[in-house]
Amino acid sequence: MTPTAARPLRVALVEDQPLFRSMLERTIADAPGLEVVVTVGSVTEAREALRPGVADVVVLDIDLPDGNGIALGVTLRRAQPDIGVLLLSAHDAMDLLLDLPRDVAHGWCYLSKTSGTSESTLLHAVRSAAAGETVLDRTLLDRVTPRAGSAVARLTHRQYEVLRLLAQGLSNAGIAERLDITEKSVQNHVYAIYATLGIDAEPARNPRVSAALRLLEETGPAL
Repeated sequence: MTPTAARPLRVALVEDQPLFRSMLERTIADAPGLEVVVTVGSVTEAREALRPGVADVVVLDIDLPDGNGIALGVTLRRAQPDIGVLLLSAHDAMDLLLDLPRDVAHGWCYLSKTSGTSESTLLHAVRSAAAGETVLDRTLLDRVTPRAGSAVARLTHRQYEVLRLLAQGLSNAGIAERLDITEKSVQNHVYAIYATLGIDAEPARNPRVSAALRLLEETGPAL
């Protein structure tokens, strides 16, 4: 779901810490094209407030006092297939995205509360989730390395750099700027990545989402 000239993206916040919730609300409400429509602190409150069509994207704390944010996200997605989900957690639980049921696995983003995430990264993740894309936490990605024998381990150094930036939600233009190469070079690297990972470049499922999840699946803590 994307905003229109007449209506901004509607964002719901599900966070049990009042101070952190208010900080999120101020940051998102002050951003152009975004509107906070729901702020609650529990699974029970979220299920009551988040009827289908109320919000375009939901920002979910994983650890809630009366349940699990991921399970809540699955429930919300099955009731409203186009709602985006951004998960926040004080713990490194990014690999939980790999356990999502396949029918709801698109359009989930993950940021750590403790990794020094900037406001711009948060807002980018909100918009990306609403667009059905995946954004993973940069700091957590910096701590992993490809597993021996995996398809990701067969990527060249440059291809791995491109894949990591892709998983952070950067566009080809953004990757080109970050690496100081041409956008055409980035596109060539992206197609080479898809080929190595066996990802169809034009499937029903967003190939960039599939590539980000493969990166998550085939990496582990750096030694």
